[in-house]
Amino acid sequence: MNLEGVKVTSEVLWRAAVLFGLFDIVLVFYYARFIEPTIFGQMKWPVTFFTGIFWFLIWLVMVLFFWDPVYHYVFPSWSRWGLPLLFGIGFAFIGLLFWWLAMQFKGNPVLSFCLLGGLWGMLTHVWAIHRGILDKPPLLQGASPVAASIMPIFEFIFYWCVILGVSFLWNNRKKTN
Repeated sequence: MNLEGVKVTSEVLWRAAVLFGLFDIVLVFYYARFIEPTIFGQMKWPVTFFTGIFWFLIWLVMVLFFWDPVYHYVFPSWSRWGLPLLFGIGFAFIGLLFWWLAMQFKGNPVLSFCLLGGLWGMLTHVWAIHRGILDKPPLLQGASPVAASIMPIFEFIFYWCVILGVSFLWNNRKKTN
């Protein structure tokens, strides 16, 4: 993918944070209201499975379309085709951990699950910033580290909502058969 001359600016990141935040408000409150804790408790394996599939696909897209403009700057070249599988499996375990933690916390497990996902987004992006993601790729040079750390909170909450929604549909589909 040729992204020569394209820049991801701090303004773009802040606008993305607002857009993702608006989607998050709707999705999180909808899921928190309609996915009861007992139903969430039954979604352990669908959440784990669909988390792995989701992140495998996300990283497959990343290495197919964004390897040259972004990711080859922060990952060794030998890792390119292993990243989707590695992140798919790794995130599946993270999804299982988040499901378990959400079940341990008091309050609504859906809300806890989504907030953990947002925190994970921030942590992974702080790690990427530390690895040089904002300094090395021309596409991201000049973007604010603060914006690049805050936006993923809302981006990842959205992603974990997608995973939660698919897992909920899968869980309900199994019950009707």
